[in-house]
Amino acid sequence: MLTTILPDVYQLRLPLPFALNHVNVYLLRDPQGWTVVDTGLHTPVIEAAWQEAWTALNLDPAQIHTIVLTHFHPDHFGMAGWLHHHSGARVLLAPREIELAQNVWVQRADHDDPSLRHFLRHGMPADLVNKVVGAIAELRAATRPHPPLTPLPPGSRLTMGGRTFVTIHAPGHSDGQLIFYAADERLALVGDQVLLKITPHIGVWPESEPDPLRKYLASLAELATLKVDLALPGHGKPITEWETRISELQVHHHERLAAMLAAVRSGADTAFAVAQRVFDVERFTPHEARFAIAETIAHLEMMVVDGLLQRHDDELVQYTA
Repeated sequence: MLTTILPDVYQLRLPLPFALNHVNVYLLRDPQGWTVVDTGLHTPVIEAAWQEAWTALNLDPAQIHTIVLTHFHPDHFGMAGWLHHHSGARVLLAPREIELAQNVWVQRADHDDPSLRHFLRHGMPADLVNKVVGAIAELRAATRPHPPLTPLPPGSRLTMGGRTFVTIHAPGHSDGQLIFYAADERLALVGDQVLLKITPHIGVWPESEPDPLRKYLASLAELATLKVDLALPGHGKPITEWETRISELQVHHHERLAAMLAAVRSGADTAFAVAQRVFDVERFTPHEARFAIAETIAHLEMMVVDGLLQRHDDELVQYTA
């Protein structure tokens, strides 16, 4: 579904084969052509959706001069190589996100995915772990072909749709995620850092930098100081009550920390056991289950750093209060 957001700014809602069933990408027009922000997961359905959007906008793919990726996750990164092939556009991504994309999508083979050991050590049953690793392999395939990537450092200024945006490092959801802020219009393209109806995933993965939840909460505190009238997210509807939504996300994570601390105090001693107390894991797909466990680890690890929990790091990672 293609929607006009502002003059020369369009939102394209692309389908995803998950419970979170769509991703938003953005097309911004200027006298030189078009900039695309995020791209979708590479599937035949999304290829067709892009071609329909080009027709609706009377857009020749060769007019796309820049593809900007907020972060390396497959629903944002996946179509970048396909779009680059059709347009010849440069593909911009934060330096840390380039490292992650190379590690997770390009260099890592399906048979030696470190997620296998990561989730086993945190108590996930082996049969579920095998399904999770299989789901990750399917996602890896949906990022091909891989585009050449040009580093976009935080703090850079970028002209998109005739507007000047500053790139802001917004970690937590992904280590090097960038969002884009146009102060003159109080407009932000916020990737997956702030979402309206759901909470962005903050998880610990084999490749993650330490303590992502602390970094996420610090990022939210910084972002709350920006004057934003309209925030365009990677999923869901636009955000018009910026400070209110950030406050809701902060409250959510403090409540989740308290719930997980209570679970450990009542005897749940692995991330999987804690997740079973907090989420309806048994009803989750493998895709949803891996996010639930990774998010649980992020909350537990923050409490370890704060001295509220102890981490016992043997073959099985256990937590005690």
